[in-house]
Amino acid sequence: MNMRVAMTSNYFEILRGGINTTFQDKGRENLYHIGIPFSGVMDNRNFLLANKLVGNDLTAPVIEFAYQGPHLRYTGDQLNFVITGDVIFKIKKKDYEIDGDCYHSYHLENGDEINIISTNKSVYGYFAIGSEIDLKLQWKSCSINTKANIGSNNGKKLDSGQKINLLKINSDKTLKKVNYINSKIENLRVIKGTNFDYFSDEGKKIFFEKEFIVSKLSDRMGMRLEGPKIENIVNTNIKSEGLVKGVIQVPADGNPIIMLSDHGTVGGYPKIGVVVSVDYDRLVQLAPGSKVKFQEIELSDAETLFKLYEMETKNLLNQI
Repeated sequence: MNMRVAMTSNYFEILRGGINTTFQDKGRENLYHIGIPFSGVMDNRNFLLANKLVGNDLTAPVIEFAYQGPHLRYTGDQLNFVITGDVIFKIKKKDYEIDGDCYHSYHLENGDEINIISTNKSVYGYFAIGSEIDLKLQWKSCSINTKANIGSNNGKKLDSGQKINLLKINSDKTLKKVNYINSKIENLRVIKGTNFDYFSDEGKKIFFEKEFIVSKLSDRMGMRLEGPKIENIVNTNIKSEGLVKGVIQVPADGNPIIMLSDHGTVGGYPKIGVVVSVDYDRLVQLAPGSKVKFQEIELSDAETLFKLYEMETKNLLNQI
């Protein structure tokens, strides 16, 4: 008998899939040469906190959701779970209902339900389960890229009627919490891009001094911004070059596009700048309609800021 199939008496049934619910982990490394981006979680700090709060390995898969999350019913032995982000959710027990708190782990019993109602003026939230999830990996990662149908669940988002089978529940079910507040960001710090000089002096001035609005046409692949047009005086197209997460392309319409976790690995629009890594977690949480401005910093400053971010993240994890 296949023991992997036999050990599935603990599972979640998806009653409602939510808007964009996927399995994510740290993503895929060293595959740009075959056109495969990293993918992985959008908000890395909330991912790490979620796993630490339920006693998982920090790289374990979680369920990432956007705007409205899933509604799930649990069948099986007691386990613990946590939700991180700025999220409104409820836990339905047999005889009563609880308004859940983020960054606070809870026990789930047989028959309990979790209704992840919405994110609160943000985009992404994370649901971590104190258990090993039965997932197929692709290139050593479960991360789902729905544009390319890559990852677990045949590369598709989770939908109503599906089951999430669990293989092994964590033995330590101690309930934990951490005090953490998701701060908002309006000034995105950037370093100059490789095609910075493609843009007029006025275009550069607009980029660093004017306000932009996050468009509804944003997803895990990229964030489109709307605002004053950034003038290109050289060429609105270039030979396709490699892209990185956070790079800001400016197509012919003059509206910037910020590449996010599922971005294409090459692109032919001039690159005016790159959002620094320290600001990425808060960048992805900008909901449509949010206002942003760009602030130039030097590469050495970006490196220093990222080291501070890593130290702060480590200190938060050590508090749990």
